[in-house]
Amino acid sequence: MGLFSQIFTWWGGTTIGHRFTLWKNGRFVGEDDLGNSYYEQAKGVGPLGKPRRWVVYDRLAEATLIPPGWYGWMHYKTDTPPSDEVYAPRGFEAPHKPNYTGTALRYRPNAEERDAGKAVASDYDAWRPE
Repeated sequence: MGLFSQIFTWWGGTTIGHRFTLWKNGRFVGEDDLGNSYYEQAKGVGPLGKPRRWVVYDRLAEATLIPPGWYGWMHYKTDTPPSDEVYAPRGFEAPHKPNYTGTALRYRPNAEERDAGKAVASDYDAWRPE
């Protein structure tokens, strides 16, 4: 099923066309702790005047699976990839949590938080057309 899925599906990882593009135009930069691989355009520049950067996800293609250090490199915040430097997460960087939207683990505010945004009857007068 591996070769078949690489030819006909994009959601399960990299495709044959993507592998060819990386082989022809890409330069391997590094890999993160989650198994994602990062590439940069080997020659020339992209449409923004900078070399293009790619990520090949190890599992599901989900943007929240990029760690903070690599996120900064992917979005041109830094030119040095985390694989070329000793990267230590800062104190305010929380460990990665996947996107739980649409699952039973999604965020649901408790009743107190939901009611905090509601107007109290005494300070609200509804408009009525006359």
